[in-house]
Amino acid sequence: MLKDLTDEKLIRLNIEAADWEEAIRKSAQPLIDEHKVKPSYVDDMITGVKENGPYIVLTKHVALPHARPESGALESAIGIATLKTPVVFGNEANDPVKYLFCLSAKDNMEHLNALAELAGMFEDAQFYRLLEQAESAKEIMEYISK
Repeated sequence: MLKDLTDEKLIRLNIEAADWEEAIRKSAQPLIDEHKVKPSYVDDMITGVKENGPYIVLTKHVALPHARPESGALESAIGIATLKTPVVFGNEANDPVKYLFCLSAKDNMEHLNALAELAGMFEDAQFYRLLEQAESAKEIMEYISK
């Protein structure tokens, strides 16, 4: 369940980022701080985009930065971040990105249920309104926990 993979410490609102790389680093920092991933995992998130293009931009304004488990995932978790000013990743159909969901997956199966739930939330206009208007991580966790 999504609520089991995130908590208030993994949520950042209105991050300032000059570009997509800084957006990933700043939105993934709570995963490092909370010992969910090693710094190498975040480096590999960025390397993946540099090598494969903006494949992590899944839908309008939404990116799902992630890397392979062996890159340094310590625990499965999802960090949620909103950007004060959207950034361009190079995905013409879905840029600019305003919301980042940083995924740490310890293995290739464990996180699939949370991803399915998250995908459902990507279809929920009310969830985006909440992300836009929330003043605290607690508000987002309360919504996810419902």
